[in-house]
Amino acid sequence: MTTTSRFDLTDLRLFLMVVEHGSLTRGAQAMHLALASASERISGMESALGAPLLERTRRGVRATPAGEALVRHARLIVGQIEQMRGELRSYAKGLKGRVHLMSNTAALASFLPEQICRFLTAHPDLSVDIDERPSADIVRAVAEGRADLGIVADTADLAALQTHVIADDQLVVATNRVHRVANDERVAFADIVDEPFVGLSDAALERHLTDHASRLGRQLQYRVRLRNVADLGRLIAAGVGIAILPAACVQPLRSAEIVVLPLSEAWTTRRLHLCARDFSALTPHAHALAQQLMTLEG
Repeated sequence: MTTTSRFDLTDLRLFLMVVEHGSLTRGAQAMHLALASASERISGMESALGAPLLERTRRGVRATPAGEALVRHARLIVGQIEQMRGELRSYAKGLKGRVHLMSNTAALASFLPEQICRFLTAHPDLSVDIDERPSADIVRAVAEGRADLGIVADTADLAALQTHVIADDQLVVATNRVHRVANDERVAFADIVDEPFVGLSDAALERHLTDHASRLGRQLQYRVRLRNVADLGRLIAAGVGIAILPAACVQPLRSAEIVVLPLSEAWTTRRLHLCARDFSALTPHAHALAQQLMTLEG
């Protein structure tokens, strides 16, 4: 790369890989570049910008403030290039476009499959890529332009995005049938906050529960966190711990060994939001999906 202000796509991808891995060597390997070539590219970028982009630490390298700014812009550029390529590939296959949607577990386990079925039936020339992620990860991806739309719980920080409420989501507690609260009609959070917990790897939900535990002067104790509800069910049935989950997620837990009970506090009803960086700037096909999902509330 010459020392001009123009970076090519390989430069930007390389820089993102180096920052993600915290290592120039691992970043170069991820890009299938020789270490010397990768080092030369990074040096050329720094020379062109007139500022260091990386600094060495005991654990490897990390982005400088200038590097962090480049990371933000590089993610947007690379994401837009990937979106462009995906759409062009879709045209080659006879499709007019794709929508990249990220969803939390609660939406994907309840209303989303039916809505996607309706959308794809009504738009045979479109396709939808769906990624299931925790709400906090979805917010970052949408803000950085790595997804067109996201469906998240209101426990995530939505300040950087435009949002629209599309559904409610009730939190419930799952226990085995010999647990002391198993015969109750409803359960108060304060009555179980000191129990050992097992849970899903959902950072936004965990933060939401931790915040309410802190208000009681308590701290949740998680024995394990898993990504699959069915796997979690085996631990609950065995008495390893109890779980607080979105009601939409608990269908795999319905068994003779597990009881699912509503929580009594008002804050255990969360709202699910459809989010975008800017609804008015969506592609026509993403806008069409957004309009359909916005009709869900009520």
